[in-house]
Amino acid sequence: MSKVETFDPTTSKKLASYEQMSRDKAFELVDAAHEAFLDWRDESFEYRAGILHRIAGALRDHSDELARLMTCEMGKLLSAGKDEVALCAALFDYAAEHGPEALADQPRDLGDGKSGLVTFQPIGVIYSIQPWNFPLYQPVRVLAATLMAGNACVLKHASICTGSALRLREICVDAGLPEHLFGVLIIDHDISDEIIDHPKIRGVTLTGSDGAGRHVAAKAGAALKKTVLELGSNDAYLVLEDADVDEAVSLSVQGRLYNNGQTCVNAKRFIVTEAVYDRFVDGFTAAMGAIRMGDPAQPETELGPMSSFEQRETVDGQVRESLEKGATLLCGGEIPDGEGAFYPATVLGDVTPGMPAYDDEIFGPVASVIRARDDEDAMRIANDSRYGLGGGIFSRDVERARELARTRFDTGMVRINGFGAAHPNMPFGGVKDSGYGREHGGFGLHEFVNAKAVYLP
Repeated sequence: MSKVETFDPTTSKKLASYEQMSRDKAFELVDAAHEAFLDWRDESFEYRAGILHRIAGALRDHSDELARLMTCEMGKLLSAGKDEVALCAALFDYAAEHGPEALADQPRDLGDGKSGLVTFQPIGVIYSIQPWNFPLYQPVRVLAATLMAGNACVLKHASICTGSALRLREICVDAGLPEHLFGVLIIDHDISDEIIDHPKIRGVTLTGSDGAGRHVAAKAGAALKKTVLELGSNDAYLVLEDADVDEAVSLSVQGRLYNNGQTCVNAKRFIVTEAVYDRFVDGFTAAMGAIRMGDPAQPETELGPMSSFEQRETVDGQVRESLEKGATLLCGGEIPDGEGAFYPATVLGDVTPGMPAYDDEIFGPVASVIRARDDEDAMRIANDSRYGLGGGIFSRDVERARELARTRFDTGMVRINGFGAAHPNMPFGGVKDSGYGREHGGFGLHEFVNAKAVYLP
């Protein structure tokens, strides 16, 4: 049987080795999850919420341990790992606190003395396929809503963070979650495709690239199973003519380097109007060039390693191709000597269509700066993308920026004069090649339920 081995991207040290599961073993876990679901679906909202609150507390109790594990497995800054644990705990608490109301039966007046109700019933086992960039948050944002709705969940996590997946499951079970309600599958892609076809899998959710999304959606669609897809993006942040340039520079550095630049909603394309272009580029390049790169466990480090050497090679290849097609290297862009999968904070100027830095998602600490004639041109360039997950606007005129965000920005999320990844009380998801469906904000609670109409006499 094949093995999965994990390595520390900071030191290249081997961390652990895990046996991949056979098809039969993986199917056994799906069947066991279904059996656990048959009991779980009959539990009250209050009972489910109580367990979710206990899981939230257990995550907080293990915050230091979990943060260290994430740092070892994929190079996350230790401080960012603690923030991630806190967000995961908040998501479990949010589902527990708001789930009972969101999922409660809704009475309907049908006229002529007739009435009915809409009831939101769980459907079964949900298959969750998740990436490595947030080893806990990615599975938790599915798991919390799935469990609150009364469903079961089986997780295929990225192989490099297998340890985080297994530890999350242990913590959930220790907190009182029924043994088989949440399962972790250590499987290859071929068996994963068969899991989608399994008759007891009722829905599939994936976070990953748009290529992976197309593959999973095709497999699930052939089996007539609903999907929720949160895919990649090359989020645009607009620096308008009236922007506070110093604020825009500071927040843009934060937005590009958050999670070592490996986040779907990182600020990636910086579209800067002619009026403030030189000031922004000078300040942004200087700030990115001064970033302290090093051991992610040390408090002074601002940029840790990439998740793997393979990921670093992918990013460096995209930078090289962009430069060959006419982009200008303003800072960074050179793989450093020494151990670890490090890549420096990098800024590319003179970015135009046809370059990876313009058209594609660069999943690493590389910023693309694009010149716009004016505010109208900046908005046009922002929407000139096959993606549409997040984005941002820097402007002193907040009311105008809000209207642009509401009506013109073709994305699922927009930040005004700020940067952030997610909030439990706001929907998370995108449009176009960034996928479909929503998580958080109560929306995820309704993605995998049967909205059943019951007509009463």
